[in-house]
Amino acid sequence: MTDPSQIAVASATPYVWSLVLSLGTLLISIVLIYIARFQAKLEIKDLAALRTMFDRYPAWGKRASWAQQNSFEAFTIHAPAALLAVMASINGEPLPAITMYAAMAHPVFRVAYISAYVFNVPFARSVAWMLGLLCSGVLYAAGFGALM
Repeated sequence: MTDPSQIAVASATPYVWSLVLSLGTLLISIVLIYIARFQAKLEIKDLAALRTMFDRYPAWGKRASWAQQNSFEAFTIHAPAALLAVMASINGEPLPAITMYAAMAHPVFRVAYISAYVFNVPFARSVAWMLGLLCSGVLYAAGFGALM
Protein backbone atom coordinates (compact mmCIF):
# COMPACT_ATOMS: atom_id res chain seq x y z
CA MET A 1 0.00 0.00 0.00
CA THR A 2 1.22 3.48 -0.84
CA ASP A 3 1.99 5.99 1.86
CA PRO A 4 -0.81 8.65 1.84
CA SER A 5 1.69 11.50 2.22
CA GLN A 6 3.39 10.42 -1.02
CA ILE A 7 0.05 10.43 -2.86
CA ALA A 8 -0.70 13.95 -1.63
CA VAL A 9 2.73 15.23 -2.64
CA ALA A 10 2.51 13.50 -6.01
CA SER A 11 -0.88 15.07 -6.65
CA ALA A 12 0.63 18.52 -6.02
CA THR A 13 2.97 18.04 -8.97
CA PRO A 14 0.80 19.68 -11.69
CA TYR A 15 0.36 22.76 -9.53
CA VAL A 16 4.08 23.03 -8.82
CA TRP A 17 4.77 22.65 -12.55
CA SER A 18 2.19 25.32 -13.28
CA LEU A 19 4.02 27.67 -10.96
CA VAL A 20 7.41 26.86 -12.50
CA LEU A 21 6.15 27.15 -16.08
CA SER A 22 4.33 30.39 -15.31
CA LEU A 23 7.59 31.79 -14.00
CA GLY A 24 9.13 30.58 -17.26
CA THR A 25 6.63 32.63 -19.26
CA LEU A 26 7.66 35.68 -17.23
CA LEU A 27 11.28 34.99 -18.11
CA ILE A 28 10.36 34.67 -21.80
CA SER A 29 8.82 38.14 -21.66
CA ILE A 30 12.02 39.52 -20.11
CA VAL A 31 14.16 37.93 -22.84
CA LEU A 32 11.96 39.58 -25.49
CA ILE A 33 12.55 42.99 -23.88
CA TYR A 34 16.30 42.49 -24.02
CA ILE A 35 16.10 41.47 -27.66
CA ALA A 36 14.17 44.70 -28.34
CA ARG A 37 16.77 46.69 -26.37
CA PHE A 38 19.63 45.25 -28.38
CA GLN A 39 17.72 45.87 -31.60
CA ALA A 40 17.30 49.50 -30.42
CA LYS A 41 21.09 49.65 -30.02
CA LEU A 42 21.48 49.49 -26.25
CA GLU A 43 24.43 51.62 -25.13
CA ILE A 44 26.26 51.86 -21.82
CA LYS A 45 24.67 55.27 -21.10
CA ASP A 46 21.21 53.63 -21.45
CA LEU A 47 21.88 51.46 -18.40
CA ALA A 48 21.23 54.50 -16.19
CA ALA A 49 17.58 54.55 -17.32
CA LEU A 50 16.58 51.53 -19.38
CA ARG A 51 12.94 52.59 -19.61
CA THR A 52 13.89 55.73 -21.53
CA MET A 53 14.81 53.47 -24.45
CA PHE A 54 11.13 52.69 -25.01
CA ASP A 55 10.77 55.25 -27.81
CA ARG A 56 13.62 53.60 -29.70
CA TYR A 57 12.10 50.12 -29.57
CA PRO A 58 10.69 48.66 -32.77
CA ALA A 59 6.87 48.38 -32.78
CA TRP A 60 7.01 44.72 -31.73
CA GLY A 61 9.40 45.67 -28.90
CA LYS A 62 6.92 48.19 -27.51
CA ARG A 63 4.24 45.50 -27.52
CA ALA A 64 6.73 43.09 -25.90
CA SER A 65 7.30 45.68 -23.17
CA TRP A 66 3.59 45.89 -22.47
CA ALA A 67 3.32 42.09 -22.51
CA GLN A 68 6.19 41.90 -20.03
CA GLN A 69 4.47 44.33 -17.66
CA ASN A 70 1.31 42.25 -17.85
CA SER A 71 3.33 39.07 -17.28
CA PHE A 72 4.44 40.35 -13.87
CA GLU A 73 0.83 41.12 -13.01
CA ALA A 74 -0.38 37.72 -14.22
CA PHE A 75 2.32 35.91 -12.27
CA THR A 76 1.43 37.71 -9.04
CA ILE A 77 -2.17 36.62 -9.53
CA HIS A 78 -1.40 33.03 -10.55
CA ALA A 79 1.37 32.16 -8.09
CA PRO A 80 -0.79 32.35 -4.93
CA ALA A 81 -3.54 30.39 -6.69
CA ALA A 82 -1.10 27.62 -7.61
CA LEU A 83 0.31 27.64 -4.08
CA LEU A 84 -3.21 27.27 -2.66
CA ALA A 85 -3.70 24.20 -4.84
CA VAL A 86 -0.33 22.83 -3.72
CA MET A 87 -1.26 23.34 -0.06
CA ALA A 88 -4.63 21.69 -0.55
CA SER A 89 -3.03 18.73 -2.32
CA ILE A 90 -0.34 18.29 0.30
CA ASN A 91 -3.03 18.37 2.99
CA GLY A 92 -4.75 15.51 1.16
CA GLU A 93 -7.76 17.55 0.09
CA PRO A 94 -9.32 16.31 -3.14
CA LEU A 95 -9.38 18.88 -5.92
CA PRO A 96 -11.63 18.61 -8.97
CA ALA A 97 -9.90 17.33 -12.11
CA ILE A 98 -10.51 20.67 -13.81
CA THR A 99 -7.98 22.29 -11.48
CA MET A 100 -5.17 20.16 -12.90
CA TYR A 101 -6.19 21.13 -16.44
CA ALA A 102 -6.48 24.80 -15.48
CA ALA A 103 -3.07 24.71 -13.81
CA MET A 104 -1.39 23.25 -16.88
CA ALA A 105 -3.32 25.45 -19.31
CA HIS A 106 -2.33 28.72 -17.62
CA PRO A 107 1.28 28.79 -18.88
CA VAL A 108 0.08 27.77 -22.35
CA PHE A 109 -2.36 30.68 -22.42
CA ARG A 110 0.36 33.03 -21.18
CA VAL A 111 2.69 32.01 -24.02
CA ALA A 112 -0.22 32.50 -26.43
CA TYR A 113 -0.89 35.91 -24.87
CA ILE A 114 2.73 37.06 -25.19
CA SER A 115 2.91 35.77 -28.76
CA ALA A 116 -0.34 37.43 -29.75
CA TYR A 117 0.81 40.69 -28.18
CA VAL A 118 4.21 40.68 -29.91
CA PHE A 119 2.70 39.72 -33.29
CA ASN A 120 -0.14 42.26 -32.83
CA VAL A 121 -3.17 39.96 -32.89
CA PRO A 122 -5.49 41.82 -30.47
CA PHE A 123 -8.44 39.41 -30.45
CA ALA A 124 -6.23 36.36 -29.78
CA ARG A 125 -4.38 38.35 -27.12
CA SER A 126 -7.63 39.22 -25.35
CA VAL A 127 -8.91 35.65 -25.47
CA ALA A 128 -5.60 34.25 -24.18
CA TRP A 129 -5.54 36.85 -21.38
CA MET A 130 -9.11 36.03 -20.35
CA LEU A 131 -8.55 32.27 -20.40
CA GLY A 132 -5.30 32.58 -18.42
CA LEU A 133 -7.08 34.67 -15.81
CA LEU A 134 -9.92 32.15 -15.72
CA CYS A 135 -7.39 29.37 -15.04
CA SER A 136 -6.09 31.29 -12.03
CA GLY A 137 -9.67 31.84 -10.87
CA VAL A 138 -10.39 28.11 -11.05
CA LEU A 139 -7.33 27.42 -8.87
CA TYR A 140 -8.37 30.06 -6.34
CA ALA A 141 -11.90 28.68 -6.12
CA ALA A 142 -10.76 25.07 -5.77
CA GLY A 143 -7.92 25.91 -3.39
CA PHE A 144 -10.03 28.03 -1.06
CA GLY A 145 -12.90 25.54 -1.28
CA ALA A 146 -10.64 22.65 -0.31
CA LEU A 147 -8.96 24.50 2.55
CA MET A 148 -12.17 25.84 4.11
